[in-house]
Amino acid sequence: MKKLSLCAMLVVLALNVVGQKKLIERYLSNKTDSSRGPSFMPVPVFRYSQEIGAELGLGLIYSAYMDRADLTNRSSNFTGVASASTKGQYNISLKSDIWTKGNIYHLVNEIRFRKMPFDFFGVGNETIEADKNRLVQGSVKIVVEAEKKLVPRMYTGISAGFENYHFTDKQVTGTFAANEELVHKVGGSVIYAGLSQSFDTRDNANYTTAGFLGRISYQYAPDFYGGDNFTGSMIRVNVRNFWSLNRKLVLGLNGLYHTVQGKNTPFYMLPQLGNDEMMRGYYTGRYRDRNLLAAQAELRFRYNNRFGLAVFGGGGQVFDNGGFAFKSFKPSYGAGGRYFFDPEKGLSVRVDYGIGEKRANEKRQTGFYVSLAEAF
Repeated sequence: MKKLSLCAMLVVLALNVVGQKKLIERYLSNKTDSSRGPSFMPVPVFRYSQEIGAELGLGLIYSAYMDRADLTNRSSNFTGVASASTKGQYNISLKSDIWTKGNIYHLVNEIRFRKMPFDFFGVGNETIEADKNRLVQGSVKIVVEAEKKLVPRMYTGISAGFENYHFTDKQVTGTFAANEELVHKVGGSVIYAGLSQSFDTRDNANYTTAGFLGRISYQYAPDFYGGDNFTGSMIRVNVRNFWSLNRKLVLGLNGLYHTVQGKNTPFYMLPQLGNDEMMRGYYTGRYRDRNLLAAQAELRFRYNNRFGLAVFGGGGQVFDNGGFAFKSFKPSYGAGGRYFFDPEKGLSVRVDYGIGEKRANEKRQTGFYVSLAEAF
């Protein structure tokens, strides 16, 4: 009986060692999966601040090829994030980025429900820390985009979206309440539809080492709700180019222009400077206005298939119509690390630390980010 128990214990230990070895190989091995099979990665979400308390959640990403036999078929990615805080805030989002067989169709969808506190500083490129006003935003966003390859490397698409916002002011005597120029302080809804045109020569949509992407989209929000609701146009131009300097080094450049024009433009529809993709280091919404212009460069070093580093730098500004000035560009620079949980597809978890401007009588603006996928 003792011999039987000893044998059983040895079998359990052996299975445990084999399981740990497979787990290590799956997430740390430098080998790539040539089978082009699907991949799944859970990412924990944790954040703490005085305003929202401890925020805990889980992010998930599933990636697969619609045609595993076609080596040119780009991977389709499905991402979900759910989080909640000790003070009642929540965030639920589902995103999909689908490439069909032959990369003929490119479909992008997003559904997001969010109730999150944030700081409102006003409108413009020179807002100050002293005007910070705490708001709680509840929002619903649904976006559907579909593009078709009509000629090689050219994609023509259509899009539609719905967004709803409502706000609660936590400082009834603050900047937000005192600003009489703001439209739709309590919130509102907008429905829009539009067209897009892309030119895409990238070798990989997830981790590009060579190629160009240029995309322009136009969306129009009609007077669907009547009254003083927003009616107007939204234009976004995004260009990217990548050069492979050697086997491990890649240089990427990215430029972005975003404008919102129309009647009764609410503050929550204005382009906002700063996030985990462009102008890292700035609090999202610290600066907002009708127009946003920004550019960045990123040098990526991929040490091996699993790990990499990046340094980045750039500048940007927001401005009202006719208010553009070269002297108003704000700096953004920093560095970060990359972990590729699916090396073959180029899917990564990104950790970045961004640094922004130092305004008089204020601390230097900075930001720490943990995100799925590359910044651009």
